[in-house]
Amino acid sequence: MRGPVVGDLMTHPVVSVVPAMPFKNLVRLLDQYQIGAVPVVDGHDRPVGVVSESDLLAKEDLRGADRPPSAFAPGRRWRWWGKSRAMTAETAMTRRVRVIGQDEPVAVAARRLAREHLRRLYVVDGDGKLVGVLARRDVLRVFLRPDAEIARAVEEEVLRRCLWAAPEQARAEVVDGVVTLTGTVDRRSEAERAARLTEAIPGVVAVANELNSTVDDRIPG
Repeated sequence: MRGPVVGDLMTHPVVSVVPAMPFKNLVRLLDQYQIGAVPVVDGHDRPVGVVSESDLLAKEDLRGADRPPSAFAPGRRWRWWGKSRAMTAETAMTRRVRVIGQDEPVAVAARRLAREHLRRLYVVDGDGKLVGVLARRDVLRVFLRPDAEIARAVEEEVLRRCLWAAPEQARAEVVDGVVTLTGTVDRRSEAERAARLTEAIPGVVAVANELNSTVDDRIPG
């Protein structure tokens, strides 16, 4: 079964800017689109940086500061000072861009968003060009899938296609994303496989496996 990939859930087209975008226009853009960051792209639409609200706040944070950090100050202090003097996207941006391929499984994106404490990932195609953005809310949107649609997917993709179970033999009921599998299959291993495959269906919150089996093939004969 093919699970959802990043390209299925990403937001596109994505708002982006060029390195020469003036500082004030950056602030106006974030306010207009109600976004917290905007990618900076080169002439080939490849992301080269990101300007976030935090980057722009450096100018207000160090307002009135007339002397740069000491020569012994850590690099992050110097970078913050540089952002406070920024006039364009190129001088304000953070150069590390968190990207992901549009064909990557959504599960991989979710893992990165969670473990790296990211708000978003910028999506690129095979040539490295920006094609979208995947935010946390985009990934979570999969759980808004209607119960009836989930039930249909489980019955068609798991019970019929993988287990070859007839409609009167096994079925799926879904309430608030929780799938209950009922009926009888030939082997216990098939019932367990059905539960594993069902858990992989997009939108499934949990699985209650109430499938019975004619033979428990897990027990050595």
